[in-house]
Amino acid sequence: MSVFPRMNRATKTGWAFAAPGLSLLAIVMGFPLVYAALMSVSSMTLRHFQLAPLKGLSNFARVLSDPLFWEATWLTVRYSVITVTGEFIIGLALAMMLQKVLKLRAVYFAILTIPMAMSPIAVALIWRMLLQPNLGIINTVLEGVGLSGVDWFGSPGLAVATMAAVDIWQQTSFVVLMLAAGLASLPRDPYEAAEVDGAGAVQQFFYITLPMLRPVAAIAVVIQLINEFRTYDLPYVLTRGGPGNA
Repeated sequence: MSVFPRMNRATKTGWAFAAPGLSLLAIVMGFPLVYAALMSVSSMTLRHFQLAPLKGLSNFARVLSDPLFWEATWLTVRYSVITVTGEFIIGLALAMMLQKVLKLRAVYFAILTIPMAMSPIAVALIWRMLLQPNLGIINTVLEGVGLSGVDWFGSPGLAVATMAAVDIWQQTSFVVLMLAAGLASLPRDPYEAAEVDGAGAVQQFFYITLPMLRPVAAIAVVIQLINEFRTYDLPYVLTRGGPGNA
């Protein structure tokens, strides 16, 4: 008896089981995408939440000709590169340190996941209070050791750097977990061979660890770049959109 009828029946059965979930996914994802596309070429306003007459690509032309759009885009790119670079460097260092820890490793991982589990708005509110120029704890500590307080959101450059630092504090946990899982999965044979050949820790890191960790690191970086490009709540709550166009 041919196996093709059985394969066809199995395929049909599989599609039958998958159809409800796929249909729901198509509705949940497809409708917002189509509606957003229609909104982008219409003159709809938030006060009247209904589709207005279509305007073609004039909305895109107006946005692309606005200097503020390109300024915001460039700022978002810089912010994303700074935060993801910081998260990766700190995350890799912490992941490698945790690989050496034998006792209470699970406790350390649990502590590291606390910032990641917090709402970005809650994180922003906490850090806004800590960084408050007059009553914030951080400026109080600085003044206690003889340094002057800092207006952390007083200038565009310092505001972006402060936002990036808070973002790195919250999001590094994810990178640590990803890289720690990748490090735990690396085989020991290349390291043993390198030790026999006299390779030091630095050589093993650059010629063994990093190349083998590259796939996991790439996934972590891509995910974090996506997260940073669409971030809004944390910077807005921290700075209320200022100072200036920061």
